[in-house]
Amino acid sequence: MVGRETVDLAERVVAHEFAQFQLTRNDGGRAACQDDWPTFHQMRLAQFLTWTPGMLRSYEADLDHADAVGRNLVTEKYARMMASTEPERYRVELAPHLPELDPGLLPTIESVVARQVAWAREFRAAYPRLGRAMRLLTSSEDRIDDTSFETYLRGELLTYSPRTLALYADLVADLAARGENLTTRTLHWTVLLSGYEDLDEAEAAQE
Repeated sequence: MVGRETVDLAERVVAHEFAQFQLTRNDGGRAACQDDWPTFHQMRLAQFLTWTPGMLRSYEADLDHADAVGRNLVTEKYARMMASTEPERYRVELAPHLPELDPGLLPTIESVVARQVAWAREFRAAYPRLGRAMRLLTSSEDRIDDTSFETYLRGELLTYSPRTLALYADLVADLAARGENLTTRTLHWTVLLSGYEDLDEAEAAQE
């Protein structure tokens, strides 16, 4: 289990992200998921409950700073994903309006992405029924209307400050050194928040 501080911080971060999500403009009008707080809350809270309090405070500061300077990290995340799903549109319409990337951070991002894609693949092998409900795995599978886990993760990491990214990379390295799997930890929280006792019960309940 996690401490009260982690839960409170995670809840604040999720609420802040959802507020930014409300301001994200979607082609064709407002997306249905923007009105689905319960699903958004469950998915994002499951992720943030795997973080340390220090990581959560750092990312909360990122969100606060974004508000202060007129940025929207949720909007930027979805825009960054389009480098893979719609590369030409990204190059022409979006990239010129996004903050310039620090090339020095890219090796860290790609190392984290590679480790997490491997973890997600391992999770799918261990829990194939739950795995079928997950996103496509790799960017090579991306479609305009279906974004992979790899592309989503990369888009998110590209919005983190150097401080938050370093803390996140430390978490990934620490879990890897201990033989743990961040995807498994995240999905553990996902199924608990869905009312299951554990991953095995959730796996058995899938059709």
